[in-house]
Order: sequence, then C-alpha cells, then structure tokens
Amino acid sequence: MKIVLIGAGNLATHLGASLREAQHEIVQVYSRTERSAQQLAHQLSCSYTTDLHTLHTDADVYIYALKDDIIHQVMQQVHIPHALHLHTAGSVSLFQADNGNYGVMYPLQTFSKERPINFQEIPICIEANNCDSLHIIRTLALSISDNVHIISSEQRRQLHLAAIYACNFVNCLYANAEEIMENAQLPFELLCPLIQETAAKVKEIRPSNAQTGPAKRGDTKVMQHHLDLLHSDLQKEIYRLLSKDIHMRHNK
Repeated sequence: MKIVLIGAGNLATHLGASLREAQHEIVQVYSRTERSAQQLAHQLSCSYTTDLHTLHTDADVYIYALKDDIIHQVMQQVHIPHALHLHTAGSVSLFQADNGNYGVMYPLQTFSKERPINFQEIPICIEANNCDSLHIIRTLALSISDNVHIISSEQRRQLHLAAIYACNFVNCLYANAEEIMENAQLPFELLCPLIQETAAKVKEIRPSNAQTGPAKRGDTKVMQHHLDLLHSDLQKEIYRLLSKDIHMRHNK
C-alpha cells in the first residue's frame, strides 16, 4: 500500500519503519516542524512536508500519528475522500464525517525513538466506519503484527486507561524509586531483577494474587518508617494512597 505518515514522533518513527519493512511504500511524511519531518523522511527514503495542503493525494492510506488533542482537528483539514484515513490513538474515538473511509490502528505499546522494538509482538487494536475499511486496516495491521484485535471506541478508551496504570504510572514509580536509590548512593540496577520478576509473575498469575509487601500484611510500623524516610510531601501522599489501595483490596 502507498502510505502518507502524518506525524514524525516516537510512534510514527517505529510504525513507518515497520510498514516499510513489510514492503509498504511510505511516500511522504508530514510534521509541523521541518527538522522532525526531514529526519523521518530520510530514514524512510521519502519526501516530506510541513504544510497539510501539499500532502500527496495519490496514497491509499493516511495515518495520523499525532497528539490525541489535535487528531480530529487535523483530519478535518485533509480532504482526500478516495483514501482511507486512520489514527493511532488509544483515547480518541473513531472519526466521523459525512463521507469517506475512516478507522483506527492503535498499537498497544510504549515507544522511544532510540529503543528498537519488535512490532510483530505488539497488540494492534483496530476499528473502522465500514466493513471495507475494516478489511483494509486488518490486512495492513496483520502485515506488521501477529496480534490484531477488533475492538470498539469505548473498549479502546478503557484499554488506554488500563495502559496508563500499567505503563505510565508504573514508570513514574520507577523514577521515584530511582531518586530514592540515588539519594542512598545505590545503583538503580539493584532493583532490576525485582522489576523483571514482578512483571514476569503477572503473565502467569493474577496481579491481585501476586501482591506482596507491608501494605498487604498491614504492617503499619514498616510503612511509617518508610514515610519517615521520604522527604517530599507528594511522595508521602503517593505512598499512603497506594498502600491504602493495596490494604483495602486484600482486607475486604
């Protein structure tokens, strides 16, 4: 398929590379900033633009890999009715218009430009405004991943919320742990085996059954000692709230 990528961030970078490897033709990259558009276009051996009015009009698919709050706004500015237009966001509903072909191809993963990733293992959640579009999106998604699911906009919003807890919030807690380790002049790497085992366990048993620690046991002396070690009021509040949630889940 001939594809125009609208966006040049982390997701667009990995998605573009994966699509190109699957023998699709990336014909153009759009970004508001020339540097990012030029960099990704160079990687994908295609042209680039910073003006939506100069998008190629002969592509089969236009993929909008943009910030969630501007996706529909940008899609409304692109009038190429014969093509399929799809976005990649977890929290944004299916775009609706009077005519045209629209859909969603949401890869459930965290992306960083500098870290390689295997797209074949990534769950891709898809949706479309008609059966023909859904068939095209499914074919496109299956060309880069073995893990494709048809879900609704409401299910995708719930999935995105769960992903925030499982990824973004957890990573924020890693950053807090890193700060504590640095203050104690200890390497963060000491925690890596623990992190790996915690993540591995939930593949085999339910997270609620894998829970351990002082909050589950109701060990108030240990928890108070931890609170005394924390210097930030925000960190203390995070510790209290998470401990309360753990305790309530296991002592109903």
